[in-house]
Amino acid sequence: MTDTRGESLAVRWCIMCGISGIIGADPRNVEPAVRRMMRAMVHRGPDDEGYVELPLGSHDEATVAGFGFRRLAILDLSPAGHQPMVNPATGDCLVFNGEIYNFRTLRARLQAQGVSFTSSGDSEVLLQSLSTWGERALDMLDGMFAFAFYEARNRRILLARDPFGVKPLYVAHVRGGLAFASEVRSLLASGMVPDDLDPAGMASYLAYGATQDPLTMHRAIRALGAGSAAWVSWPVLAPVVRRYWTFPWPQPVPDEPVLLQTLRTKLSDTVGDQCLADVPTGVFLSGGIDSAAVAALASRHVQDLRTLSIGFEASRGADELADAAATARFLGTKHYQTVLDDDWIQQQWREWLWAMDRPSIDGLNTFIISGVATDLGLKVALSGLGADEIYGGYPTFRQGPKLARMLGVLALVPPALRCAVARCALAWAPRGRRDKVEDLVGGGTSVPEVVASLRRTVCTRDVARLGFPVGVPGLTGQYLPTEAIEADVSRRSDPFNEVSRAECRLYMGNTLLRDADTNGMAHSLEIRVPFLGRDVADFVTGLPGLAKVPRRAPAKHLLRQAVAGILPADLFTRHKRGFTLPVGQWMQGPLRDQCEAAVETLAACPLVDARGTRELWAQYTENPAAVQPSRPMTLVALGSYLARRAEVQAQAG
Repeated sequence: MTDTRGESLAVRWCIMCGISGIIGADPRNVEPAVRRMMRAMVHRGPDDEGYVELPLGSHDEATVAGFGFRRLAILDLSPAGHQPMVNPATGDCLVFNGEIYNFRTLRARLQAQGVSFTSSGDSEVLLQSLSTWGERALDMLDGMFAFAFYEARNRRILLARDPFGVKPLYVAHVRGGLAFASEVRSLLASGMVPDDLDPAGMASYLAYGATQDPLTMHRAIRALGAGSAAWVSWPVLAPVVRRYWTFPWPQPVPDEPVLLQTLRTKLSDTVGDQCLADVPTGVFLSGGIDSAAVAALASRHVQDLRTLSIGFEASRGADELADAAATARFLGTKHYQTVLDDDWIQQQWREWLWAMDRPSIDGLNTFIISGVATDLGLKVALSGLGADEIYGGYPTFRQGPKLARMLGVLALVPPALRCAVARCALAWAPRGRRDKVEDLVGGGTSVPEVVASLRRTVCTRDVARLGFPVGVPGLTGQYLPTEAIEADVSRRSDPFNEVSRAECRLYMGNTLLRDADTNGMAHSLEIRVPFLGRDVADFVTGLPGLAKVPRRAPAKHLLRQAVAGILPADLFTRHKRGFTLPVGQWMQGPLRDQCEAAVETLAACPLVDARGTRELWAQYTENPAAVQPSRPMTLVALGSYLARRAEVQAQAG
């Protein structure tokens, strides 16, 4: 692995913060189980660990909750930032994964109310906010977070997750109690959570290349929804989950000069807040507008800002090294470029697949660049993730509403008849196109349902061949959990915002954010996403779609206008190259043996149709140019996940 600045970057991979806990269960089993969960997440927090037991129920009961924590020290590197953190005045306790970016504002408010602090970081501010304001504090937080808060007065626990789901939180019922953790593998490591595979989770994964929340690959484990919270108390351990945050109602639009100035200020303030760290910070830089805007704003707050890009040998795929380097020169950042070759990618491929907490076809590039960042001494990296979903950067923003209007005309025609007509009409077309159209006309006709269809990885016909025909319990005909598509008819007057909500909930939430967290944490790196900061995201998502991309305007028009003065002019006219790893070529070449071994592991799974699995893989190997690499990658990633599961079982047994 080489760096174009002439510096050597040694590859280092270690297995941000991680929280875990058991509420209830046999008190004799709680601590050993939670400590096993903590050991499974050392990579998320190599700097420190902590454990505490807290009483539940009435005062004459012996029932406890055990909280465990692994720490990646970002703010307040002293022991004062240790968790679990206890409020000495109330006995309340907190375990918290993430960052609260507006903690200084909240700290000032609390101090005005007489609250004193012993640390300089955000964890104590969150604890004191919850002790002072209770659940109402959730509406005041700007950050990425997942936490468990023990309220000593009522001996109950609040579980919560940030509005967009940047940080994960999983729950599972165990005998006599409830377990929670930052990772699926941590729950499984407890020894108290069964690892039985979930057909609904597997089917949703095969259809979309990532399991769709709240599902996981395991029947006993569910994800707490983004922007959701739940109180848990003894002996009632069936938490009632409520969504405390949802996309705001459309707001009046100020005049354009006021709108742009407001957005510029909010973006600058948000990036400034997210640059705050007591450790080295960098920015992932591609050749596009999103990451360039983050880097430009971050350079105002971080001296000698480091930017990072990855690429590969010129004959393969498409990378943005040249464009990223040009942007870095304009901004004056200390820029690092890393070029992949076949030998190194084989090592990275194996480690990436092993690091997956939930199988995914995406995230290899994030895994690699996170390793580079860690080798450079960084603990925090900012990303441009989220801009496409909020400002309208995807083709789905134009395709989705148009297709929904067309399909709406066919709403009264039975789906089976629609599919049959489409199949006959497109008999001449390549099979991949026929399958895509068939899934579109056979699916729902609302904008979110059409967006979901456009995001499909494996078509309905092939998911059925793999052993999961339509009708899997708990899933819609599009292989989505029944709660995945918001049925808020009153808001269906703004097609742009309907697409935005669907992209945020489905693709961004279930794939991009999850992969950023998992792959960054595999290298003990915290990835921050300023475009999803609460203040700026609430402002932009509350604007009508036409304020963000007027008719005949280019994609992400509003963002382009807001950052035009801080980026090189040619950036806005560059031909969009995109960043596409040549995964298809790698799977046919240096990674072929690893991939075929993974497919065989998948074929051996009792829930999967072995013949269909091998046939789909054979179709790809016989004619790879006719098949999108994401389809065989779906088989490979799932097979690799199952192989790792079997290895962990063997080591435990």
